[in-house]
Amino acid sequence: MKDSTFFCGIGGSGMLPLACIVRASGGRVAGSDRSLDAGRVTPKFDYLRSLGIDLFPQDGSGLKPGMALVTSAAVEETIPDVVRARELGLTHMTRPQFLAQLLNAAQRSVAVGGTSGKSTVTGMIGWILHACHRQPTVMNGAVMKNFATPSAPFASALVGDPELFVSEVDESDGSIGLYHPEVAVLTNVSLDHKEMAELRSLFGAFLLRARKSILNLDDPETRALADIDQALCIRSLGAP
Repeated sequence: MKDSTFFCGIGGSGMLPLACIVRASGGRVAGSDRSLDAGRVTPKFDYLRSLGIDLFPQDGSGLKPGMALVTSAAVEETIPDVVRARELGLTHMTRPQFLAQLLNAAQRSVAVGGTSGKSTVTGMIGWILHACHRQPTVMNGAVMKNFATPSAPFASALVGDPELFVSEVDESDGSIGLYHPEVAVLTNVSLDHKEMAELRSLFGAFLLRARKSILNLDDPETRALADIDQALCIRSLGAP
């Protein structure tokens, strides 16, 4: 990870917690957002500033040599920040690529996938580990009310041990293929964003890349993937 990371679209639900995790881990963080330029969502940006994160207009002025640029899915290649990053030759990653880098580097990791319920289950796992005094780092796409405080109202991230990393992961853009967790959790599979055949393939491969899988067998599609996963595991062990 670069010493200084610039998040373009830093106010997004998937970007803000990443920025908070990097900042709390000692990294230098800056960012921009079109909502900031438009004067919207002021409390969120005030919170980021309170963490020591510098915010800039989305005009390329915040980019400096040596930074790494991370962009959200809402950021186009023509945005001045992206253009400036190319001019400076900066490392450029998408949000999923950056998140995968953190999760895959952790000694213990839990990735939560599924069509719905990811944020809720991720928050539940984070709370269980926290209650067991395991001090996880949790990356979520929604505010976890159990961790929200007056000084941290946007608690979509919990910063703890970077070697125990819990995160929800998204299938809508295919980026679920980037993650190699120790534990894969699958909540459900239903028609959303992609055709069912592609969803089955994405989620099935997600389970096979993990060392362990936890599946919601109440969901018929997930149960079908569990049967396939079990059959492949038996075959790999050489059983008849």
